[in-house]
Amino acid sequence: MNPLLDTLQPYPFEKLARLKSGIHPPDDLKHIALSIGEPKHPTPAFIGETLTAHLGALTQYPASKGLPELRQGIAKWLGRRFNLPSEAVDAERHILPCNGTREALFAFAQAVVDPGQRALVLMPNPFYQIYEGAALLAGSQPYFLNTTQQTGFLPDFDHVPDEIWAQCQLLYICSPGNPTGTVMPAETHRQLIELAERFDFIIAADECYSELYNDESSPPPGLLQSAWEMGNTDFRRCVVFHSLSKRSNAPGLRSGFVAGDAEILSRFLLYRTYHGAALSVPVQYASLAAWQDEDHVVANRALYRQKFAAVSEILGEVLPVTIPSGGFYLWPRIHGDDQEFAKALYADKNVTVLPGSYLSRDYFGVNPGRGYVRMALVAPLDECVDAAHRIRNFIQSHSHAS
Repeated sequence: MNPLLDTLQPYPFEKLARLKSGIHPPDDLKHIALSIGEPKHPTPAFIGETLTAHLGALTQYPASKGLPELRQGIAKWLGRRFNLPSEAVDAERHILPCNGTREALFAFAQAVVDPGQRALVLMPNPFYQIYEGAALLAGSQPYFLNTTQQTGFLPDFDHVPDEIWAQCQLLYICSPGNPTGTVMPAETHRQLIELAERFDFIIAADECYSELYNDESSPPPGLLQSAWEMGNTDFRRCVVFHSLSKRSNAPGLRSGFVAGDAEILSRFLLYRTYHGAALSVPVQYASLAAWQDEDHVVANRALYRQKFAAVSEILGEVLPVTIPSGGFYLWPRIHGDDQEFAKALYADKNVTVLPGSYLSRDYFGVNPGRGYVRMALVAPLDECVDAAHRIRNFIQSHSHAS
């Protein structure tokens, strides 16, 4: 067996299951899960209709590169969404469909990291655990960038030593962030692109939450957008990852794409040809339909805003709740131990939240997730409101308020 498998830590939800094991919450309270970021809004009907309309294509082996029309549709979407001119994104060279961002974010490190060079892979802390696992199984070492309230819940890139940048081969960033919802500004993108040029590393921008944002007039900037605006018109060293899971409430479709530096993607395509991770043709047609429609995305954002407003009003009496700029998570600081909070809340109120320490690592003497919990507002509005009332009552009765 690959000995690097032994370096992997248990996944957050495996830890959560152990934490809850043996607990029997009240039978008269329906369980409400705010722990996992699985969208529960209905998948738009036209996506399923398009999928079934093309089931005849199941007789075809899909190409690793995907259908030309899907890549062209994605290129047009990137142009519309990120204010890129029509010639900026070449569907032939700059885009690869993938089975959702999770698969691609992991595989990307396996393709681009040279494990013989004492490589470091930098990533935010807290983080999406796929980044860490990808780095470890690529034979590199994760280097965590603590994101705290003091840093505005963004990595403090200014204080990363040059010797660390010199060992960096890959930098994962996530905007809007998971779990904080913080949006990375374009000026930070530009700083990172300049650092990547100076120190010869690749930026992998996880933008799977980019279409969930609070201010309809101010969508989060994307890495390719920032690269183009600073004159990096071939997106050198820049690769972005997008998904339909959150944007279109289609997590089961397992559909997304990778876009950016054509030279890097040509090598990644070689890897994926052997990896065998092509999207089925019916899924590709359904994906194309999703990328071509924005009405359902606007409606989706409105639903999340409604839930944020309602839940924040209820919890604001007992927790320091801040509505994030993007994503669908609340990231409140609680008084006391985050694991004990989550355990007792489940036992008393049958509501599951995720301890923040499960999403982060102790680094430089700090665990930036400790003392926080992540609440995913993915359930229907009435369930989110019910959960908020239960959490408020729990805190009031247990004196957990900050």
